Amino acid sequence: MAENDVNRLIDMLYERVEDAKSPALKPNFSMVDRDEVLDLLDELRNQLPVELKRAQELLAAREKFVDEAKRDVERMMRQADLEAKSKVSDSEVLYAAKEKARKIIADAEDRSRQLCQVANEYAEDALARTEEAVQAALTEVKQSRSAFRAASAAKLQEQREKLEAERKTAEEAEN
Repeated sequence: MAENDVNRLIDMLYERVEDAKSPALKPNFSMVDRDEVLDLLDELRNQLPVELKRAQELLAAREKFVDEAKRDVERMMRQADLEAKSKVSDSEVLYAAKEKARKIIADAEDRSRQLCQVANEYAEDALARTEEAVQAALTEVKQSRSAFRAASAAKLQEQREKLEAERKTAEEAEN
C-alpha cells in the first residue's frame, strides 16, 4: 500500500505540472500552486523513508537468503566431499579385500599343489615298498616251491627206492 501511496503522490505531481498554466511567452514554464506542490512533496518525503526502509529490508532479506544459500552450498559441497572420500575409501577397502582374497587363493593353490606333490611322492614310495615286498614274497614263494619240489622229489625218489628195494626183496624171496 505504501508503494501505491508514493506512486499516487508522484502521479499527482505530474498532474499538477501538466494542468498548470504556462505564461504566454514561455510555453516550457508552468505556474503551479506552490502550497499544493509543497504539500505533495512533504507527503512524498514522509513516504520515502517507509519505502527506503522496505527496500533496505528487502535487501537485508536478499543478503540473508544469499548467505543461507552459500552456507547450504558449502554444506552440500562438504557432504559431497565426504561422500566422495567415503566412496574412495570404500573402493580402497574393496581393492585391498580383493587383493587379499587373490593372495589367499594363490597361497591355497600353491599349498594344494605342494600337498598333491607330497601325496604323489608318498603314494609312489608306498607302491615301491609294496612292490619290493611283493617281489620278496614272490621270490620266497618261488624258493619255497623249489625247495618243496626238491624235497618232494627227494622224498618221492626215496619212496621209489624203498619200493624198489622192497620189490627186489620180494622178488628175491620169491625166487
